[in-house]
This record gives sequence, structure tokens and C-alpha cells, in this order.
Amino acid sequence: MTLQKKRALHIGSVSWLLLGAMNHNALADDTPTQLPDITVTAPSPIQRHRTAPTRTPSHVVRAAPSRNRERAAAAQPAPAAPAPAPQQGVLPVVIDQFATVTVIPNEELRRSGGATLGDLLFSKPGITGSSFAPGASSRPIIRGLDVNRVGIVENGLGGGGASDLGEDHFVPIDPLSTNQIEVVRGPAALRYGSTSIGGVVSAINNRIPDAMPTCAAAPFQTYGLPVKAPLAGAGAPGCLNVETRTSVSSVNRGVDGGMLLDAGGNNVAVHADVYGRTTSDYSIPSYPYLFVPGQPFNSRQPNSATQSDGASVGASYFFQGGYIGAAITQNDSFYHIPGIDGADHQTRIDAHQTKIAVKGEYRPDAAAIDAVRFWVGATDYRHNEIGLADPADLSSDGVRQTFTNKEQEARVEVQMMPFNARFATVTTAFGLQGGHQELTAPSPDDPTSPLNGLWDPNKNNRVAGYVFNELKFTDTTKAQIAGRIEHVDLSGTTPAFIPPIFDVATDPASIGPATPQSAHYTPKSGSLGLIQNLPWDLVASATAQYVERAPKPAELFSRGPHDATGTFDIGNPNLGIETAKSIEIGLRRATGPLRFELTGYYTRFDGFIFRRLTGNTCDESACQLGPGLELNQARYSQRDAIFRGAEFQSQFDIGPLNGGIWGIENQFDVVRATFTDGSNVPRIPPVRLGGGFYWRDSNWLTRINLVHAFAQNDIAVIGETPTAGYNLLNAEITYNTKLNSSWIGAREMTLGLVGNNLLNQNIRNSVSYTKDEVLMPGLGVRAFANLKF
Repeated sequence: MTLQKKRALHIGSVSWLLLGAMNHNALADDTPTQLPDITVTAPSPIQRHRTAPTRTPSHVVRAAPSRNRERAAAAQPAPAAPAPAPQQGVLPVVIDQFATVTVIPNEELRRSGGATLGDLLFSKPGITGSSFAPGASSRPIIRGLDVNRVGIVENGLGGGGASDLGEDHFVPIDPLSTNQIEVVRGPAALRYGSTSIGGVVSAINNRIPDAMPTCAAAPFQTYGLPVKAPLAGAGAPGCLNVETRTSVSSVNRGVDGGMLLDAGGNNVAVHADVYGRTTSDYSIPSYPYLFVPGQPFNSRQPNSATQSDGASVGASYFFQGGYIGAAITQNDSFYHIPGIDGADHQTRIDAHQTKIAVKGEYRPDAAAIDAVRFWVGATDYRHNEIGLADPADLSSDGVRQTFTNKEQEARVEVQMMPFNARFATVTTAFGLQGGHQELTAPSPDDPTSPLNGLWDPNKNNRVAGYVFNELKFTDTTKAQIAGRIEHVDLSGTTPAFIPPIFDVATDPASIGPATPQSAHYTPKSGSLGLIQNLPWDLVASATAQYVERAPKPAELFSRGPHDATGTFDIGNPNLGIETAKSIEIGLRRATGPLRFELTGYYTRFDGFIFRRLTGNTCDESACQLGPGLELNQARYSQRDAIFRGAEFQSQFDIGPLNGGIWGIENQFDVVRATFTDGSNVPRIPPVRLGGGFYWRDSNWLTRINLVHAFAQNDIAVIGETPTAGYNLLNAEITYNTKLNSSWIGAREMTLGLVGNNLLNQNIRNSVSYTKDEVLMPGLGVRAFANLKF
């Protein structure tokens, strides 16, 4: 038996022992199992105001019949006891949205512990992370689409960093300060703009409170036993809730922690949070550099340490029919860039972002308008890329390049009251969005060079209007029709021409003179969707979308070295609009013992914009024919491409076990992307197949899961290498209980232990530009604790 198989057997045996140990510590409650009530706001401006019915699996573990009879006898028309809290680890399936949405609820965020959005979503069906610097800079990739096609928003406003401008740039949204993540898999451009043609990742927190805080009733301690809650007394006029989130990790000697405070009284709600995390270089299973032997190695990924922190303060004022609030947030991150070049030059990034956000809602007492909502935000982002100019000279350390992004954004939406159009009940929402962005990327090295930095200063303005219509034909049949029109103006400076071969160090005239450029685009998009309820609690959906995307500044104005991608990027000011025509069908089930979602999609891109590797190589000031220099020459070009794929995930509650419920879960996803001539689109995720077992009750959750990624051999002709497959085995155990506040002052506690990459496999991410030099973290154990006061 191989070492890996023995390790897998031992881990499986330990997990079953843990299940058996639950018998004395987690007795069954006498109340039905509560599935999570899922509320999402990212896909559509039309928000439904309804109370979801309690959903109960078929297999319900109940206590002794005598307790049930006692409860029945005591039934009377007094206020009902609160519903039991949803159990941990239940697969959330969204069935009331026309878009395909993946939800990461708060309890899963706390268990997962991902330091970045890309790390957090790494193994979700249809989603992965860029993994340029695991634990520091990993941007979500949705169905093989990244940076310029995937939007990232926080509380309805853009993330405001520079992660879409370079794979080595961090996303200034930390899961420690986030309460829910919503991922729209597929085009989300109708609401968020053409930069979300591939999807959007929406982070939700309470930095601008949208409701007054509610304080829990007098806390009580259960320790997994069926103890009745005391009756709630009259609430005090003021309210204060505090939550602490902490964890330690063995793989990177990491420590993180955060504290959140929500208080309210006299129509004012206040929120404050602070967080921080620090790690050293993370452990890896073996030597990381696939094609370069002999580099220094000490069982850890060289130059991978990280440090980040942030804080936010916000408040809202509530009045009759609405609220208005604001928040200011500071995000700081200092992290190293792994890889041969990064380790040799001791490359680090020192990033800082200040963000101001305002939002509000008003529900007038009017016959036509249901609600008016608005968002306004401003971001000031800056990071320095620091390293040695000469690896042999430690005194040459300094700033090699600086990126800045000053961005402002505003959006207002008006949701109309539903009206009866005879054939259907129609609900309409209108939206207007505008924004302004200014980007710079100077380098202090050779400031007089015409190729200084990645691009010259540039700016863009955008304004858009959109409309969503939802038609309810019956309780079981609904449709959506939506459209958007957008206007984008971009301006910057590029050389008049850049030939395939040049050397500005010896001949400054080998490229054209700096020439002002401007581009104007008017993307238009539309969609049609249908939801049909079927027997056995099944819900089928079908959507068709036509989406247009305007080029991003980097695609138009780049003209210099881009270390993150290992390329010398040459933009094309003559790029046209990119068009995607997409169809998608889905089948879902959110209730009962079997919960699942199955989705298939097909998207054709006309004028797909990509970095085309020419086969030439470059340094910071010259390009030559063929290999020999450190950077691949890449020209932004357009070709037609086809993306198609499928995603599936499910949970099946098999039955009662030791006072809880045990079951199996599985997942599968595949995306195939080719240009219309049959050649492969570069850097596409592999086929993945996974499954596992779980056991849970009202307090405990234990789970073991294995994901197998197949080898990725469908690669581009130039600049990409095959990627080996891997097996990612994870396991976790979590305990949640109410507490007596007289003990430590807390009213609720969650403790957990999570094992990651338990087979200690060499994992290389096929979508990462640094996959041949950077391994994903090896075997590690993470312990976490959350307390609510």
C-alpha cells in the first residue's frame, strides 16, 4: 500500500471515530431540522420581501415521544417560540433567482478561513482562484474567465483596488470582515457593467447598517442538550452586539483575528470592525520549481509571507420608511511574491486603500414606487512594488513600480410596485449608474524611458441605464426580461506604433512617439430568463443573454513589462467591443433530503480580447525575435471563442445516526474553451470531481471531502505548459453552542478544527501564471474560535 493510500485510510478511520464519539455529546433535539433561509441581493435590483417557509428534510431526528406530547399539550395561541437555528454545513441552493448564484453563508466563511476571495472559492464548482500568491493575492476566476471579465463588489459598490490590473495585486476585501459571499456564475453585466461579463463576486457585511441591531434574549447554555430557552423580556432601548473571530494555522504559522461591534439606539445604528492577519512562508510538500533545479529550498515556499490589517467605522440613521448611512474603511496589506524572480529580488507589495461608501433606501407611501435605493463610493488605492534592482546587491532595494487607482462610483435604483397586467403580475426596477477612474503605473527606474511603467496615466468615464422586469404568470412560472445600455469614454497615451522588434535603449526612435489616444464605446446588453417549478420540489431555469463589453484601460494602453504575467504587454487602442451570446439551463432542488443544483451553459464570444503571445521575447526596453530574454511579448488581440461547460453539486441526507444526520455530498465541474479554429484558450481550469461524507446535528458538524482535479493538457501553443492532476483531501469538525454569559461574557461560541491538503499533495493551479514555480500550501491544520457577546 502506498504512503498516500495509508494516510487516506488513517484519516478516514479517525473521521469515523469522531462520528462515534458524538454519541455522548450531541443528543438529538426534539425540533425539526431547519435548513438555511437564503437571501441574495447581488443578481437583480428587484428584491422580494417575503418570509420563507420552514423547510424540513425528510429525515428528522426527534427526541422521546413523551417530550413531543408534552409540547403538544402546552400549545396555545401565545407568541410562538423562535424557529431553531439552521444547522451548519447545509448546502445552500438558490432557486428564486434567474442567474446561477453560489452563496457562501457566514458560518461557512468562519469554517473555511480563506485569507482571500480566490482562496475561499478555490474548490467551488465553476469557480477557482488565480493563486498568484496564495494567501495574499488570489482573485476569483469564474468559468475560466478572470480579471477584466469578473467584477468584485462590496455592499453593492466596486472593490476599488487594482486586482484586475495585475494578477499579483491583492483584492482589498478580507473574508474576516465579511458575513456572506454571493457569486453570480455567468454574465452579470446587466446590473454591474461590462466588466462583469463573466460574473460577479459580491461581498456583504454590515459596515453600513441596513437595520437596527437586535439583541438576543437572555442567553442560556445547552452543550448540545435539549434545554428550553427562557422567555424573552422587554428589550432595552439601546443594544450592543460584539463578535470576535480568531484562528491559528500550522501550514504558515499564521494567526488572524477580528472584532466586530454593532450598536444601536434612538434610530441610529453604529458598526465598527478591525481585523489583522500575519503568516510566514508556508510549508509545501516538495521542491517548487518545476523546470529550474538547484534553487535554495527549506521545505517552505520561498518569499510567501504575508501581513494584512484593516478597520472600518460606519453608521446609519433610520427614519419612517428608510435609512441613510455611511462608512469609511482602511485596508492595508504587505505581502511577498513567490516564484524564482520574486525570491531572487525579494519582491514585496505594500498596498493601501481608503474607501468611503454611502448608501440608503427609502420606501415611500406611494401607489407606484416600492423602494428607492442608492449607493455612492470613492476609493483611493496605492501600492508600491518593492524589490532588489540587483539580486546580488542588497543595497539596491527600493520601489520598482507604483500603481494608483482613484475611483468614484454612484448608482441609484427604483423598484416599482407590482401591477397586474392580466397575463402576469409585473415588477419593474430601473437603474442608473456612473463612474470615473484614474490610473497610473510609474516606475522610478529609468523615468525618462518612453516605456517607463506599464502604461502612462489614463482615465475613463462610464454611465449606464438598465431595467429589469419580472413577470409572475403563476405561482410556479416566472420570467425576467432585462436590458442595459452603457457609454464608456477612455483616454490615455501610447506610442504611435510598437514594432515586433525594437530597442529604445540604443534607438529611441525604434518605437513611435507618445500619442494621445481616446476610445468611445456604447455596449448594449439584454437577457431573457424563465423559472418553472416542477413536481418533487424541483425548479428548472433557462436563460439567454446577449452581453457587450468595452475594453479595459490595460487592454488599450499597456506598453511595458508586466512582471506578474511574465510578459511585455502591448495594448491595442483599436480594439472593438467584445460580445458574448450565452444560453444556460439549470435544474435545482433546495428542500428535502436531496438538495442539488445542475447547470449547463454555452457561450460564444465574438471579438474575445486576450493576450496573444507572439513568440518574441523582451526585457524592459527591447524585444527580439524568438527566445532569449526574460519576458514573452504579448499583444492584446481579438478572436472569436467558445466556452461551454457544466457544474453539479449535491447533498443527500441518508438518515439518522447517533442523534444527528449523516449523508454524502459530491461535486463536478468542467469548462472547455477554444478559439473557433480549434486551438485552446490559455489558462483554463481542469475537470474536477469530488465527494465526501458529513454528520451534523444542532451543535456538531463533522465532514471529510476529497476533490480530484484531472490533469490539464488542453493548453495554448505558446507560453503554457501541461499541469498535473491532484487530490485535495480536507476534513473538519465544528462545535457551536449557546453559553451562559456569566461564564465568560459570551452568549454563543463556535469552535472548530480544519485539516487542509491532508494527503500533502503537490498542487499546481493550471490557471496561475506562476504554477511552474509556486506550489499550493501543503498539509496544514487550522483551529478557529468565534465568540458572540
